[in-house]
Amino acid sequence: MNIIVTSLFVEDQDEALKFYSETLGFVKKHDLPIGEFRWITVVSPDNQQGTELVLEPNVHPAAKEYQQKIFAEGVPATMFGVDDVQKEYERLLEHGVIFTVVPTEMGTVKIAVFDDTCGNLIQLTQML
Repeated sequence: MNIIVTSLFVEDQDEALKFYSETLGFVKKHDLPIGEFRWITVVSPDNQQGTELVLEPNVHPAAKEYQQKIFAEGVPATMFGVDDVQKEYERLLEHGVIFTVVPTEMGTVKIAVFDDTCGNLIQLTQML
């Protein structure tokens, strides 16, 4: 069994697609109309056949409340693995990304957390 798709609630699908592709560097895989919204997925440029991240419209009240509460508590909505957290941190700072946690070693990992501008905190993780 493999994880093939995972979702991330976003406040605005267009803005999310722009941020996740232009700023983070993910590749758009699908962008299909589904009613008043779209089925938008992005993938890692290094593994375009890998797990797809759905940029899910945040219209359900329970989902919206969940997103707002974990954001307010500083809890990341998901985690992305990187080879070098410090290098990625510096690259994203140049793109104006705001970090809530600067690169920090925590045992066998180094992490950083940033605001995706779409209602989520995202954790970058590097295995040490």
